[in-house]
Amino acid sequence: LPPSIISLHHLYYLIPFLQKPFYFSSAMRLFLLSFLFFISLIAQAQVSFKTIVPQQPVVQGESFQIQYIVEGAEKTGTLAMPSFNGVRVVAGPAFYAGTNAALKGVQKVTNIVYTLEAVRPGRFVVPPATIIVNGKQLVSNEAVLVVITEKQANEKLYREQSLANPDYFLAPGEDALAKMSKNLFVRLAVDKKRCFAGEPVLATFKLYSRLESKSDIIKNPGFYGFTVYDMENLADKKKGTETINGKIFDVHTIRKVQLYPLQPGVFSIDPMVIKNEVTFSTSKVSKKTEQEISEGIFGNETPGTPAEGTVTYESELETEPITIDVLPLPEKNKPLSFTGATGKFSIAARPITDTIAKNEQGFLEISIIGKGNFIQLEAPAIQWPGDVEGFEPVVADDLDKTQTPLSGVRRFRYAFVSAAPGTYKIPATVFSYFDTDSNKYVTINTKPVSFTVSNSSKKVTIEETSKTSIADESEKSAQRAGLIVVALVGLVLLYWVVKKKEPVKQQTAIEEIPLASAEEVLTPAYEKIDADNKLFYAALQNGIWQFVSERFNLAGSISNKIVLKDKMTSLGIEEPVSQQLIWLLEQCEAGLFTNADLAHDRNELLTTTKVVLDKMGAKKE
Repeated sequence: LPPSIISLHHLYYLIPFLQKPFYFSSAMRLFLLSFLFFISLIAQAQVSFKTIVPQQPVVQGESFQIQYIVEGAEKTGTLAMPSFNGVRVVAGPAFYAGTNAALKGVQKVTNIVYTLEAVRPGRFVVPPATIIVNGKQLVSNEAVLVVITEKQANEKLYREQSLANPDYFLAPGEDALAKMSKNLFVRLAVDKKRCFAGEPVLATFKLYSRLESKSDIIKNPGFYGFTVYDMENLADKKKGTETINGKIFDVHTIRKVQLYPLQPGVFSIDPMVIKNEVTFSTSKVSKKTEQEISEGIFGNETPGTPAEGTVTYESELETEPITIDVLPLPEKNKPLSFTGATGKFSIAARPITDTIAKNEQGFLEISIIGKGNFIQLEAPAIQWPGDVEGFEPVVADDLDKTQTPLSGVRRFRYAFVSAAPGTYKIPATVFSYFDTDSNKYVTINTKPVSFTVSNSSKKVTIEETSKTSIADESEKSAQRAGLIVVALVGLVLLYWVVKKKEPVKQQTAIEEIPLASAEEVLTPAYEKIDADNKLFYAALQNGIWQFVSERFNLAGSISNKIVLKDKMTSLGIEEPVSQQLIWLLEQCEAGLFTNADLAHDRNELLTTTKVVLDKMGAKKE
């Protein structure tokens, strides 16, 4: 046998075979044992050179090591490295000398280590390396390296833990509530607890679970003192995994919002309350658990019969209330043109058309681009030239809701008219904002805008119609009337014949519940007209939301001004009416959550509210 495949390990199994007398004589057995022992010593003395790579998959972007090991060489020469594919060399080669126990005593070992980083996922072949030992060239073995993505690594770990997950099993005498508290909980995370007025706070509500459970949101939090912009909710079905204390949890993003503080002060985010039904198995199983979360499911579904070998428990979870300290913006160096914009912006202006006719409506568009509290931006003031009458702008947003703070553009389109021909110049429009990166005020402005009003009047196109004599028209009308009468008589006769043949059916009248009128929903506010701000504005706010919720099917987490405005736009409600309704809700928020002295006549405010609600119409969506 070649020395490379003979070792002491083989001798261990050969010795009992050689001891059998009916195969070999004593002299022959002694000779063979001596010969094999000698060959094994030669094999042990030979120099080996091998490549060792990680046996488990390597994660893309993480560092790992490849080793080249030389055993039995007294002295090693230069190592010729192969070219690595799909990896980047971070450090190396590092040489480490050592020894191993061998048959002759001790043999020298040289360990050559490279630290590498996986660049891309895939299956890579590590080519052999070469080294000079005792004047001879040795070649190491070829090896295979597997690189996976971080997502694949998490999924692999999750599958391994899921198959061995003991949390679904409830042992006899085990405390179910204690097990639920460790494996099912809800958290609210904010990116900051201290900010300036107008600076956004990112709030994320997440449900963590390792159990078989159904969860229902029974109370959404109140965001007192903030304008709210929803980024994600249950409808987006955002689900992932997170590792906490060595355990992998299913994580559902319940709601993710940007909160823009209206005024300085200390404001709190109320708890979100979630009701849960958790199912445990009372028989030993390995099962991947599943988590389901909805809003408004409990109470609307018929309870099912628990599966055999399972038991169900109920619990309530809630987030911890969090306090946000909102700092006032500095008074020092505050520009006169500052109206509360916070972030980083640029501004541009342009006329939609350069030339318009007398009394024709023209448009000026002001665009504010950047990132910040867009939903709180007020329309910039325009200095209209003499003989030009300007109107309140229509606002349109193009915002990226995935960014914090919001980024994109808000466009203000101002309509204007003029009866005097000539060329006009609108001066530069000034806009100021507070830059939270530098904690300084910044003032920017547009370029002046020019337009021309021509001496011609706006043309009105009148469609020409063919003229018909009165006699011809009368004759045609009489013919149409005769045909209509005949058709009506025929329909009445047909209805009478069919109705006579049909059996009489008893009908049950279904009474439709009438929608509350504007006057009815505002009655509590009228009753509290002399109460303090919080009581009056709470009653007014509740009345407005009751009115629009019944008509637009708004409830739960979608009851906010952003969704309301989109809903009104989709239903074709006029822009001035929707803007006025949003303004009324903002006044309610200011009265509820700030200490500002609002200079409103409450009777006039209620009258305005009733007019706006009446314009919304009584038709339910």
